[in-house]
Amino acid sequence: MQSFYTIIKALLDMVFPVYCISCGSSGLDLCLICLSESPPVERESAKWIFPLYDYRHPPIKKALWLFKYKGRKRLVGIFAETLHGRILEELSDLSVMQNFNDALLIPIPLSKKRYKERGYNQAELLCKELVELDKGKNFKLEKSILIKPKETEHQAYIRDRRDRLKNLSGSFFVKNSILIKNRNIILIDDITTTGATLAEAKKTLKQSGARKIIAFTVAH
Repeated sequence: MQSFYTIIKALLDMVFPVYCISCGSSGLDLCLICLSESPPVERESAKWIFPLYDYRHPPIKKALWLFKYKGRKRLVGIFAETLHGRILEELSDLSVMQNFNDALLIPIPLSKKRYKERGYNQAELLCKELVELDKGKNFKLEKSILIKPKETEHQAYIRDRRDRLKNLSGSFFVKNSILIKNRNIILIDDITTTGATLAEAKKTLKQSGARKIIAFTVAH
């Protein structure tokens, strides 16, 4: 017997059909074929940051914009699935070489003002979906440890990396630091540009006793 959710989803798909933003095929906002054909990231980032796709690729850029600013939350499943595969690849090496096990999954937080404006944190949605996919095998979610107590100027409006770092300095705070003492951490965000946001988050977590920190993003 079909679940109530499945029936409702089928009805909604009939009334409000979903089409791929790249090829126009029905079913998903960004179909798996178009996603698989999206170019991998080419721009260099810090060795501990692992982005998946090139943000300059129009379908990726549009999909992330819809996900981040237009409430297209359906995209979280598509992005999380590819992120999960990439995380498992990296963990297969790190678990042996650097004893990177039993990690905490931490989303880059939004300020209260930004969260109120948007209504959700896209990084937190990615984390929740990743935990569902992982089923507790490799990491667990801690969404209330790293917080952003103050509002900062939007990083996208600041071009110079030094100014980005200055803008973010002291913008994060660790709550319940005992929970991350000597723990391995995986940071999650949707996009990295200069890496300033992730670097500031990493610095804050390390100062509170975290062991090793790596980060994954959908695009760079």
